[in-house]
Amino acid sequence: MIHITLPDGSQREFDHPVSVADIATSIGPGLAKNTVAGKVDGRLVDASDVIDHDAKLQIITPKDEEGVEIIRHSCAHLVGHAVKQLFPHAKMVIGPVIDEGFYYDISFERPFTNEDLAAIETRMKELIAKDYDVIKRITPRDEVIRIFKERGEDYKLRLVEDMPNEAAMGLYFHEEYVDMCRGPHVPNTRFLKAFKLTKLAGAYWRGDSRNEQLQRIYGTAWADKKQLDAYIQRIEEAEKRDHRKLGKELDLFHQDEHSPGTVFWHPKGWTVWQQVEQYMRRVYQDNGYQEVKGPQILDKTLWEKTGHWDKYRENMFTTDSEKREYALKPMNCPGHLLIFNQGMKSYRDLPLRYGEFGQCHRNEPSGGLHGIMRVRAFTQDDGHIFCTEDQLQQEVQHFTQLLQAVYRDFGFSDIIYKVATRPEKRIGTEESWDKAEGALIESLKAAGVEYRIAEGDGAFYGPKLEYTLRDALGREWQCGTIQVDPSMPERLDAEYVGEDGARHRPLMLHRAIVGSLERFIGILIEHYAGAMPVWLAPEQVSVLNITDAQADYCREIVAKLQKALPHNPIRASLDLRNEKITYKIREHAMQKVPFILVAGDKEKAAGTVAVRGRGNQDLGVMPLEQFITLLSEKINNKE
Repeated sequence: MIHITLPDGSQREFDHPVSVADIATSIGPGLAKNTVAGKVDGRLVDASDVIDHDAKLQIITPKDEEGVEIIRHSCAHLVGHAVKQLFPHAKMVIGPVIDEGFYYDISFERPFTNEDLAAIETRMKELIAKDYDVIKRITPRDEVIRIFKERGEDYKLRLVEDMPNEAAMGLYFHEEYVDMCRGPHVPNTRFLKAFKLTKLAGAYWRGDSRNEQLQRIYGTAWADKKQLDAYIQRIEEAEKRDHRKLGKELDLFHQDEHSPGTVFWHPKGWTVWQQVEQYMRRVYQDNGYQEVKGPQILDKTLWEKTGHWDKYRENMFTTDSEKREYALKPMNCPGHLLIFNQGMKSYRDLPLRYGEFGQCHRNEPSGGLHGIMRVRAFTQDDGHIFCTEDQLQQEVQHFTQLLQAVYRDFGFSDIIYKVATRPEKRIGTEESWDKAEGALIESLKAAGVEYRIAEGDGAFYGPKLEYTLRDALGREWQCGTIQVDPSMPERLDAEYVGEDGARHRPLMLHRAIVGSLERFIGILIEHYAGAMPVWLAPEQVSVLNITDAQADYCREIVAKLQKALPHNPIRASLDLRNEKITYKIREHAMQKVPFILVAGDKEKAAGTVAVRGRGNQDLGVMPLEQFITLLSEKINNKE
């Protein structure tokens, strides 16, 4: 007798091996119809897979997160079915699931067009309408090779070669089309109706730019049409907010092939940068950080000591001089350790907090670059805390509270907290891992926040906290982190004199709040759709005249605004062009300036200004001093 335990604790008995689909049918026809797959003793399996032993079973439906992922993966296979029908000579490569969608890499004799993409989507819908079953067969290796040889699927054969120890493999049959996969997949195409192909892109075999170029078809799939429509609406809104598009429209920055993966900041964009950097500098100053500055280029021997040369060499830019090899720093931590090592430190000096706006360079693949979100040259609000084990929890707790306040000021109140714990391969004692992980968890409990445990996601030398913010569209961006590292102080021989007079190794905490300033500003642009809060806006006030008669008065207004807040000068511009006032207002409104002041003869005579707020708000006529008070409150409160 086989006993199947369901999530609610109830049990079902069977006197023979039984499939997940059969168990679902025994529970009810509604569940049977919605069964995508099963989770047997915590492992995902196909609905057709047979259970021949006592087991715990969860029926997976489209309502489950795993169910949606299976739908997406099956949609990728459906792309293959449609492509092979329309373009028989195409060679299929690989089609994994990604966040909110999937893609399939394909080798074909010519580039696919948008018309081809539409035709593939149409054929996929026709195949779904056939309501056919997806058949799984565990197939001997020799038979798999024969099938793909007959079909001329060279890349599938290469993938088989990558799995020399596999005696048998899972093949999934979509009618005449066959693909290789570990699965699971949907049992029938009826689950795949809520999908859409989204774009075409280039890719390289195995992700290596030295290999041949492939074509990538991206798509998305959801449990139902309502979720799909909501996603499409969100993507359309995201396209409107694209930081690359807004960066050009608002004259913030540009990027150029003369320096791929870097940013040319224009005056307005650099103003935003300075507001972010100066704000973070005040955060350093107010929270016990000493700002430092390390060199850009460091000798290869240092990177060998830290382990970066072995693990990160391909991502480092290198140069040589006078028979010595150097690398542009991809991170700031070794430089901070070299600063720590200058002069013996005492336990009384700890915790010691260093902060740096450190520019780093990483040789990211060109295909992975994305506007200012993913670049090769970036600046971090990088900080490192040197402390004892006993100080760890308090330091992490303080950092979490500090990060919350910073994110709140930038307009992010929804934060996801994740504790990444010990990986399988690691150094250090179990006791030290227990203590470090416990300190991180207790610090989050003290902050009163909910958190997730990411089992095994820590570095080989220590656990970490990751802080992910949600933007206005609900998208998640992992920016902040604090990571426990006893390894690098060991590698670079960092020490302090303890209360007992002996020498000890400090813990090193790697921490960042906004992370890459380039990426964070890109997030801000998209979060606010370019309409930055008053305190961050590159131009806070535009002063416009109606006729030449008010030109001098407008100049006086701008001069008074610029002197009104001595420690934080108001960023005001003057527009005296001989254009219609409606045209000038519209132009400045399109630049998303928070306030537009208009002065005509009446305002000049009364010493007032007509104030328009962003979003076509008519705030009326008021004395300039009243407007300055209004503006300063918004700046100080970071509204």
